[in-house]
Amino acid sequence: MPPEHIGTHQFDILDLKLKKIFSILATAAIMAACSSNNCPLENFVACNYGFYDQEGKSVTILDTVTVKTLLPGYKTVYTYRRLGYMTVTKERIDSSMIKAGYTMKPEVVRRDTILLNRLTKASTFKLPMSYFNGEDTLVISYSSIALADTIKVTHDSYPYVELPECGSYRFHYLRNVQSTDRHIDHVEISNPKVNYDGNENIKIYLNGTAE
Repeated sequence: MPPEHIGTHQFDILDLKLKKIFSILATAAIMAACSSNNCPLENFVACNYGFYDQEGKSVTILDTVTVKTLLPGYKTVYTYRRLGYMTVTKERIDSSMIKAGYTMKPEVVRRDTILLNRLTKASTFKLPMSYFNGEDTLVISYSSIALADTIKVTHDSYPYVELPECGSYRFHYLRNVQSTDRHIDHVEISNPKVNYDGNENIKIYLNGTAE
């Protein structure tokens, strides 16, 4: 065989090998992309609550509800009162309110943060859970009544990894739930596993029955 034909044959073999390598690399890239797409799109870990009447019928609460959680430690708040005016509570001294005729009273209270602000016309809601505290204390206040309800949720927390490329999550397992009875009749655990699947975890039974 002439030398020039030998050289052409060698280049054909090299070309086939390169195409095979590129094909393998492309397949690997596609598989990696597919693997990444297996990560959950809805990955917000939250405890899901549902409202029910005393007979167990799902209801939409018409009241305006705010939920805050109590945190470790205490803080000083200042309550301003003036006859004929709405009482105002602030976390700092407001000299302008004192000049306007308000009386000020300092008070030491538990630290808190609002998780859900002014929820209206809802039958469900979801809240994050504490990673490192074994008990979450929730204070539920209503616009129509002065007294708030408190729900205490005892739980375990543990890390969860579905796929390495998806990162880790903090799942929870509910152990116990209890509440006061100002607007709530009772509470119960419907599903103890708290993750990102969106299933209901806690039922809140309100006083009264739906019409």
